Amino acid sequence: MSKYKFFKRFLFAGLILALGNLSCSKKIDEAYQNPNANVVEPIETMLPSIIANFVGGANPSNGGNGIAGDAMYLGRYVQYWGAYTSGNQYDQMGGTTGNQGGAIGYVWTMHYTTMGQNLNKIIEWGSEQKKWDYVGVAWAIRAWSWLTLSDEYANIILREAFQTNRTQFDYDTLQREAYDTVRANAYRALTYLNMTGDSVSQTNLAKGDAYFYNGDESKWKKFVYGVLARSYAHLTNKAEFKTSYADSVIKYAGLAMSQNADNAVVSFANSGVSGTMNYYGPTRANIGTLRQCDFLVNLLNGNNTSFKTWDPRIWYLVRENANGTFVGVRIDHSDSTSNGIAKADLPQNFWGGPYSTTSAANDNNARYLFRNGAPFPIMTASEMQFLIAEAAYYKGDKTTALTAYSNAISLNFDMLTTSYATNVPAADVITPASEQTYLSAVVPTDPNALTLSSIMLQKYIALFGWGVQETWVDMRRYHYTDKDPVTQEQVYTDWQPLAPSDIWPLNNQHYVYRVRPQNTSEFSYNLAAVTAMGGTNADYCTYQTWLCRSAD
Repeated sequence: MSKYKFFKRFLFAGLILALGNLSCSKKIDEAYQNPNANVVEPIETMLPSIIANFVGGANPSNGGNGIAGDAMYLGRYVQYWGAYTSGNQYDQMGGTTGNQGGAIGYVWTMHYTTMGQNLNKIIEWGSEQKKWDYVGVAWAIRAWSWLTLSDEYANIILREAFQTNRTQFDYDTLQREAYDTVRANAYRALTYLNMTGDSVSQTNLAKGDAYFYNGDESKWKKFVYGVLARSYAHLTNKAEFKTSYADSVIKYAGLAMSQNADNAVVSFANSGVSGTMNYYGPTRANIGTLRQCDFLVNLLNGNNTSFKTWDPRIWYLVRENANGTFVGVRIDHSDSTSNGIAKADLPQNFWGGPYSTTSAANDNNARYLFRNGAPFPIMTASEMQFLIAEAAYYKGDKTTALTAYSNAISLNFDMLTTSYATNVPAADVITPASEQTYLSAVVPTDPNALTLSSIMLQKYIALFGWGVQETWVDMRRYHYTDKDPVTQEQVYTDWQPLAPSDIWPLNNQHYVYRVRPQNTSEFSYNLAAVTAMGGTNADYCTYQTWLCRSAD
């Protein structure tokens, strides 16, 4: 055999051996993947859990992450609900100063943990795969999340967020920079949502978006415009609002959802597994101790100075008592003794059970958001109309304000009758006639008769339960008890703060304006940074945020 033939045969045999080794190595790598390798997950499977965390995630170890978990406490600041026993001292801010663990910290965890790097990966991998629709959706959620986080906590970790080489993070204390980031993210979202071709596909987007917009990019754009509208609507205390920001509110709210079919709503599979159900439903059993407040109920039963008429939405939103009448508890004085309410007149719990009951076997008697399968709004067409009404009112355009105000109430009625009529007594279902009777009583014919109080109180009703964070922004913007400069009446008519003796002593008689950073991650592992920005001060929660001030 020649040397050439021998070498050729040797080379061929070596190649076969090498290929065999490669095949063996590939099988080993597939069976025992490197845990430190950057494994690319299908982004279609990542988006559903992110959307679930808008409200209250389904992860068994982190089931409360989202707006609903914190709303259980923030709803007390605006007097949507209170605890069924007195002495709760809810304005202590729990979580970081008391014995309540991480009572308020769900939005923090939602933003930085359950959404944080997951959104980053959707943006990274979606860009590599040219799935621009997924990238746009991720930026849209990030814009909403930054806004929600900033509005609740004020001081947040912005510049150093998501840096994996850090174990401690410094706080950014200029809230306007967070708002700039919100808008930058929103514009970025619109850029990607407007892109077509490549791997953009409504059908494929719907795989990850089945429980929100079902892959409809046009509705995601409306959602982004809604975020932008909110970001400008929150700036009523700034000198530029009447001359600039109000126009931006009207522009972006006009581009946002205009009908209830556009509403941003998280729906639930309600498959019998707790994590697939509404956070407020009886199976997840999170709100068993909450009871409706008197301020809310009086807005609906005709006992508020601004609205002395019966609101037919009352049967949808709150609960009657054994006598068939509607009353609410006084915040932080929620037992029968301190409220002066006879036992028979105490309202049912939100699941339709007796006042003293904190659980329910099923939701057969529950209504509104408090059913296991009830959809949970994040942003609605009604809210956008209220934003337009308030902005136009500030501009002195009372005609536009009145039209938007009327539209907003009508849209809320329609949302309730379409999506939340379950278990409402047949005799009390809203009819076109009962709706019109109410509108005639609360919507003036003369635009000049419209008041700021009417706009904000009707918005307060329409956002009950789901829009707690937004309502808290509104009430802080008006410093809880500010007066309408035209009517000289309190904007939130008849809203009564806690008596000085009932405010947490370390708050120094001041109302709550911000939430402390998340207890576990920040007070346990980032305490130096929390201390540096004043977060450990006993009355930190009472410091007014940037939105509440006019000077800066």
